[in-house]
Amino acid sequence: MKRVYNFSAGPSMMPEPVLRRAAAEMLDYEGSGQSVMEMSHRSKVYEGIIHSAESLLREVMGIPDNYKVLFLQGGASSQFAMVPMNLMTKNNKADFVLTGQWATKAYKEAARYGTANVVASSKDKTFSYIPELNPEVFTKDADYFHICMNNTIYGTKFHQLPETGNVPLVADISSCVLSEPIDVSKFALLYAGAQKNMAPAGLTVVIIREDMIGHAMDITPTMFNYQTHADNGSMFNTPPCYAIYMCMLVLDWMKNTVGGLEEMKKINEKKAGLLYDFLDNSKLFHGTVVAKDRSLMNIPFVTGNDELDAKFVKKAGEHDFVNIKGHRSVGGMRASIYNAMPVEGVEKLVQFMAEFEKNNR
Repeated sequence: MKRVYNFSAGPSMMPEPVLRRAAAEMLDYEGSGQSVMEMSHRSKVYEGIIHSAESLLREVMGIPDNYKVLFLQGGASSQFAMVPMNLMTKNNKADFVLTGQWATKAYKEAARYGTANVVASSKDKTFSYIPELNPEVFTKDADYFHICMNNTIYGTKFHQLPETGNVPLVADISSCVLSEPIDVSKFALLYAGAQKNMAPAGLTVVIIREDMIGHAMDITPTMFNYQTHADNGSMFNTPPCYAIYMCMLVLDWMKNTVGGLEEMKKINEKKAGLLYDFLDNSKLFHGTVVAKDRSLMNIPFVTGNDELDAKFVKKAGEHDFVNIKGHRSVGGMRASIYNAMPVEGVEKLVQFMAEFEKNNR
């Protein structure tokens, strides 16, 4: 059996023990005589799966009791509309920090439903840094304040949260969820597409404080109302059953094999440190992000020569380092080193990069 080192930004590689367990349970889940893929979401067996997934997520992330966990569909992109439809309902205002493509899309979608204010942006330097925030320009009566905590394409991360006072803080955590501890109580709402650190594509997780529910605009479709899903335990319609099951397995792996988010953070810091240290000392490769704003999950880099970048991507693929080409809007390379990427994978990538540099000076 061949396994490559998959540096895709998403869908990303899954922990191998999780894949092996899923394979073993594929035809017969816990003596039910069924695959999870084919069982009714209303069955007692599946009810146990979705409840276990929520319980594990609450435990691993330390989610307070006054928050609802919703297992939804539509990707994080669906939340660009769901958040304003449900939250921008008191004063019809929200603040946004633009740190990349996804934050910008969230801002543009929200502007369809109310007044969306850009309080800071790093677009002037291709989103290569997290902008300094001036609370004096924040909208004091905004219904919420939105950030994208980790920026998949550009490789930046908020290492310090905005001080928003009484304005509820909302964050897209798609590409950093479960990578390190997070104080959920500092947020009114968190959302994440699961296809990077949680599960296969198809599942979207929303963690929402209970007082944020029940204020949707009249025009909000039933399926886009958080109240609908909170009242029905994420079972208003058929949920993404298999993705939720895989999420349960990932969370079980996170808790019982990794040892929780503190241990996961240590592993992720080690992996990122290996690659950043090499980039900082390389005479051929260099990173594209301001050092203080670097992501642990997504590391973009370039040689400064498009032809050499293309050669590197091609050679990397021949050595089983796949999906390392940078996003089409940026170019160069990007190594997404999510939780499932082993330290060994980053070590071997750095060795390959050193050899490539030696042969292409």
